[in-house]
Amino acid sequence: MNNGYLTYDIAPHVEAFSTERNAELPYHAVQPNQVHGCKIREVTDALVSREELKGVDALVTNVVGIAISVRTADCIPILLYDPVHRAIAAVHAGWRGTLQCISTKTIEVMHELYGTSACDLKAVIGPGIGPDSYQIGFEVADAFQKAGFPMEKILEDHGEITSESQNSMSGGLHLDLWLTNRLLLEEAGVCKENIHVAGICTYLNNDRFFSARREGVKCGRTINVIKMV
Repeated sequence: MNNGYLTYDIAPHVEAFSTERNAELPYHAVQPNQVHGCKIREVTDALVSREELKGVDALVTNVVGIAISVRTADCIPILLYDPVHRAIAAVHAGWRGTLQCISTKTIEVMHELYGTSACDLKAVIGPGIGPDSYQIGFEVADAFQKAGFPMEKILEDHGEITSESQNSMSGGLHLDLWLTNRLLLEEAGVCKENIHVAGICTYLNNDRFFSARREGVKCGRTINVIKMV
């Protein structure tokens, strides 16, 4: 695949990538109409529309040739592949979806539909806002604490928020969504060595990827795609 795509070497006969700015999709990919929830939908028809997938934040399929995807602009995209039962998933995990453990629930759906075992899964955590840039409010931190997340691992206090630090996102409480989702995958049974974290912050790499925090919510979206071939 040429420039304009961040590609992931998940496995033979699997194509997985995230589009960079101004890159067009090389082929049609099913895209849900996301709402920062935790609804998961199986895709068996490549021509299903976004309107039919309204309120969906994760897609799964075992149909070879159907590309599934999620759209992100700071939220965390997660791509999953089951090499044993030949099934895939694309997951949109913003802070709300992460709080609701959408990655865990997606793995449960894959198990119900295809017999997937988490220990067999290959996972990619794609570009999203990084911990140094993801400044959150006390209400978000409180929600994660009440839900039982390991705050000592996923939250850091970067000190007082000043006008300068607010502009640079350097002060206040910072949540590590990359690590939080990695921990959720590991807790679900995915092997550490099978989880690839791109480690690319969309806020800091806004020249390559869209960032709603930097550009506003009406900015474009990165398309994160996975397909079995």
